[in-house]
Amino acid sequence: MSRFDYIYMLKQVEEKGRELYRGDFAIDDIDRPIVMKLIAYFLRDGEVAAKEKLDLHKGLLLTGPIGCGKTSIMRILSNFSLPDHRPFLKSSQEISLEFADLGSDLILKYSRRAFNPYKRMPYVHCFDDLGFEPLVNYWGNKINLMAEILFTRYNLMHSHGMITHAITRLNAAQLGAIYGDHLRSRMREMFNLIAFQPDSRDKRK
Repeated sequence: MSRFDYIYMLKQVEEKGRELYRGDFAIDDIDRPIVMKLIAYFLRDGEVAAKEKLDLHKGLLLTGPIGCGKTSIMRILSNFSLPDHRPFLKSSQEISLEFADLGSDLILKYSRRAFNPYKRMPYVHCFDDLGFEPLVNYWGNKINLMAEILFTRYNLMHSHGMITHAITRLNAAQLGAIYGDHLRSRMREMFNLIAFQPDSRDKRK
């Protein structure tokens, strides 16, 4: 038995969705098992997480069809997270645009410098639309910026417990084609894979 009331928490998620998005926000039946898993993760409910085969030392790779509500659900649930585990959401495309201003320091911003200066705890980052960012120019060479950030955060996961989340509509094979098998194997270590059903309703309509 969990110490949390998941029916109550689901209602709280819907209420927060109505506050942040629209008045008729509701969790569809088809999405409910996914949202329940995410609630367990963000509440750090070890007993339910273990039952759902979620590793609380890993981040989340949230996948699903376009418009199914991946980003909105992640934003809503971050409000129920403990402060030290609350993710900072940013799209991969925005990060690539930042590179024009910061250059290679941008990789450090999201990796070796991504620590709370007072607690020395690593910040949790969530990268949205992973796999759709453009390559960036670095000294005349095209580099995959997100691959560099993910590699560095992977190392920091092992050395400092750094947690990374990502949201994408790509599957594992498609991510492997973009980032290579070397990073794909590390992503298995970094993430709990949570996938919305392919026929999950497009919430934008």
